[in-house]
Amino acid sequence: MERDEVFHCALTGLLIGTILLHLTLAPFTKVEESFNIQATHDIITYGVSASNRTAFLRANYDHSEFPGSVPRTFVGACFLSGIARVLRFVATVKDGEDSQFLVRGILGLINAASLLSFRNAVAKTFGTTTGDWFVLLQASQFHVMYYASRTLPNMYAFALTQLGFGAFVLAMNPPKAQSKLFHSRTIFLTTFAGVIFRSELAVLVFTIATFVLAIHGPKSLTSVFDPPGIIIPPGIGGAVLGLIATVSIDSYFWNQFPIWPEWSSFYYNTILGKSSDWGVSPWHFYFSNALSRLLLNPLSYLLLIPLALAQPATRSRSIALLLPSLGFVAIYSLLPHKEWRFIIYIIPALTAVSAIGASWIWTRRTKSILYRFLNLFLVSSIVASFIASSAFSLISSLNYPGGDAIVRLKGLTYHEPGSQRIYVDNLACQTGVTRFLESRSISSNTGHRKWTFDKTENQTMLLSPTFWDQFDYAIVENVERTIGKWEVVDTINSFAGVQVVKPSDDLGFGKVESGILQYWDAIGMLVRGKFTKGWWVTLRLEPKLRILRRERTGVNIGVGEGVEMSDEIV
Repeated sequence: MERDEVFHCALTGLLIGTILLHLTLAPFTKVEESFNIQATHDIITYGVSASNRTAFLRANYDHSEFPGSVPRTFVGACFLSGIARVLRFVATVKDGEDSQFLVRGILGLINAASLLSFRNAVAKTFGTTTGDWFVLLQASQFHVMYYASRTLPNMYAFALTQLGFGAFVLAMNPPKAQSKLFHSRTIFLTTFAGVIFRSELAVLVFTIATFVLAIHGPKSLTSVFDPPGIIIPPGIGGAVLGLIATVSIDSYFWNQFPIWPEWSSFYYNTILGKSSDWGVSPWHFYFSNALSRLLLNPLSYLLLIPLALAQPATRSRSIALLLPSLGFVAIYSLLPHKEWRFIIYIIPALTAVSAIGASWIWTRRTKSILYRFLNLFLVSSIVASFIASSAFSLISSLNYPGGDAIVRLKGLTYHEPGSQRIYVDNLACQTGVTRFLESRSISSNTGHRKWTFDKTENQTMLLSPTFWDQFDYAIVENVERTIGKWEVVDTINSFAGVQVVKPSDDLGFGKVESGILQYWDAIGMLVRGKFTKGWWVTLRLEPKLRILRRERTGVNIGVGEGVEMSDEIV
């Protein structure tokens, strides 16, 4: 294998490995991912039933108890669960967090494959060096790589849009007939993804279609046969196939026909304006805040993209990538509620333009001292971005106290006989408690046992002493809201900010739960004494959840390793 091929394979492994590393560091989920992760669990565990569907769904499926404000599609969950069921059988993956890791890993690999497909299109159109720089710039970003394995609807749509953008890049190559075919594929895939997963992609379809219309002329709009239309026919095809998929699948799971979840979401959030209830941002938020955070490396927008636009050889094709992408962001900025994940689809396209500029600098590295300096600056920025991305991943991993609480509870109950009933409150459910973690039946030296969870939110029931009498354990944010005699057996901390440690401050080594933080503070103990004169930077944690155990009179309760016992009685 030649040297270039080895480097090419190494970059492929880097992109895949980065996604899986983020997954390993932060294996738990948050409320935004809840619907899809719960739906995937239920399909894997219970499957479907043709008889007495209403009772079957009510008895087994999470969305029957927690439907949310609007319906969401099961299409992505069905796809993931189908692959996961096969792999679970082949690899004998156990229930619980292992299955959740598998499901998220599958989604992460799908998105990695879509990014690599886009990389190949960039390499074919702009050269292998540009494709390599695309991988380095993309892998060193945080948001795309961290969220690639997270079951947000946006990340299901992400894979399809990257395949569409890959076709869009290939359309820049001659001949013109092939260009039309690739543009048609872009319209089809983006429309298909928008109909099923995310309605905001309609805006991206519009900006791409407008660009294609400007390139190929009015005949590209509606003609079906000679020459074949490359806008409306594939758009209709993507919409029809998307509707068939979502209506047929979702009508079953929501027990209502017909139902189109993404239309319901669009109507509720956009037409009724309910998305504004989650907050509003100024019109310039995406341009002044989100894009720079998503790209991460400041050289991307300060140097590399301007360089790609400045060179006559790459200007027109760079503009072709930038115009539909930034046009999408500009139009979508009209909506008052803004989140970075709504525009994540165009980040690889902007990164590709950055890679064009990076390639231009790299190919001139031997020409002068100035180019050598620019290359050193460029490589250093990539390294710095990887370090920053790793730091963000570490910080983010400390924001899932619900998932951490389940892991701790497993250790606390390992030697206890029988089964336990456990109450989990809203914060725990929003920060990592999923059915994958709940469903784990545990076999230990005390025999086979299992957990039964309760997530009651009814305030009247929560004020009843008899309600609390049924539980052996509780995972709660506010201890004072529990009723009965409980003892705090563990406290789950979460990220609360960055802390500058002064020479007079105690670093608190050994008091944090995260293994990575313990290593970091161990380094701090050495560095403070020899190099920084007592100064250090660490992460500040604060209590978020507490694990309560019903008080047991006359029973000597031991404390597991790493657990700080509290004498507090509730």
